[in-house]
Amino acid sequence: MPNRIERVNTYHRFTGKGGPMSDMNVTPFIDILLVLVIMLIMSVPIAVNNTEVDLPTPAPCVGCVTNPDENTIFIGSDDQLYWNGRAVDPSQLRSQVAFAHSIEDEPLLKFEPASLASYDQSSRTIALIKDSGANKLAFIGNAQHREFG
Repeated sequence: MPNRIERVNTYHRFTGKGGPMSDMNVTPFIDILLVLVIMLIMSVPIAVNNTEVDLPTPAPCVGCVTNPDENTIFIGSDDQLYWNGRAVDPSQLRSQVAFAHSIEDEPLLKFEPASLASYDQSSRTIALIKDSGANKLAFIGNAQHREFG
């Protein structure tokens, strides 16, 4: 009978089972990621100088009629824009809304289209108000349109 030499299974003491481990070793992966993060941090330049730029401030609106509490933007059935009852064109409305927005305690803007005002004019006016920076906008007069037809 041939001599048989038995070797000790070294995997047995780590896994509790006989046979090689099949788990992935993630330690080198984590080490490489940490090195890459440190390299990224080191390569980001530090801001060492600031450049001051004097930006122009908007001039106050000439001829603006703005109430300190609330203002009404009305669209007539002929698609004419009105600011507090006074007829204005879109550029004047933009300056009125921008001026109202520049007031410290910004007044409420009430948007009231007539029942026969075009949807296109209404949507362009809402976009103009939004682009002018207004934060307080309310839709009023919708109760009169409760019944359709």
